[in-house]
Amino acid sequence: MLRFIVGRLLQMIPVLLIIATLTFFMIRLAPGGPFDAEKSVSPEIRKNLERYYHMVNADGTPRSLWLQLGDYLRNLARGDLGPSSKYSSRTVNELIAESFPISAELAFWSLLLALALGLPAGIIASLRPNSPSDYIPSSFAMAGISVPNFVIGPLLVLFFALKLQWVRVAGWDDWIDRILPSITLGLLYAAYLARLTRGGMLEILSQDFIRTARAKGASSLRVILKHALRGGLVPVVSYLGPAVAGLVTGSFVVESIFQIPGLGRYFVNAAFNRDYTMVLGAVLFYAALIVLFNLVVDVVLVWMDPKQKFA
Repeated sequence: MLRFIVGRLLQMIPVLLIIATLTFFMIRLAPGGPFDAEKSVSPEIRKNLERYYHMVNADGTPRSLWLQLGDYLRNLARGDLGPSSKYSSRTVNELIAESFPISAELAFWSLLLALALGLPAGIIASLRPNSPSDYIPSSFAMAGISVPNFVIGPLLVLFFALKLQWVRVAGWDDWIDRILPSITLGLLYAAYLARLTRGGMLEILSQDFIRTARAKGASSLRVILKHALRGGLVPVVSYLGPAVAGLVTGSFVVESIFQIPGLGRYFVNAAFNRDYTMVLGAVLFYAALIVLFNLVVDVVLVWMDPKQKFA
């Protein structure tokens, strides 16, 4: 297992280098620049800003993109993601360290909600297939998959915040501010988890060892909890790696709707303002998270299913 983990971590290095290179050139080729939106910036100040961010040479001539990429990769090897051009007094490392815990908390509550809704719904649907107890949860799951969160979020705000005034429209100050964003982000993944749980449980419940357990007099609860659940949740665990990554990265829209000061909101603002270093830093940070989440899921899958091997 140790060799497997070390190998996967070493594979992450070239992946991040490729992502960094592609993102670097894509954001530089986009129209506009980080200082185009600045008001009343004289040519001298603009040159000083470009020189500070290593976009021009000391004599003011444009610096090659390959040289700029080399400078960025050298700083990246030291763990330095560079200064932000939008927030000139702060570095990308500081912005990520400040904002990511908020995005992570939002992802945690959303995942908790998704598991609390999706797993029971999928299990109930699998116990009596093609019956009302199957059709009702499956219908809600299909609706959750079909309606995007940028539609659900404003509808929840309109009804619960503006009409009923049970919660606030925006912010991230206390526990009540977590409710609507977590529901908005978690419903989609609850729907997927319900579908995956149903499919996995249906496959396991049709196996011979389940029929043997029932023939020996095991209760339905014991059959589900002891015999079926571990194998039936393998598709769910496989999905959790991309799901957690999707919860973290998918919070862009939700954070913008509810004005949550998370990393997703910084990323959106950086894209609009051509904040090159912030966009690069956020993309690389998210890419590393996705690789790590998938690594954890692969380890858990081998533990759950002894037939799988570390490879």
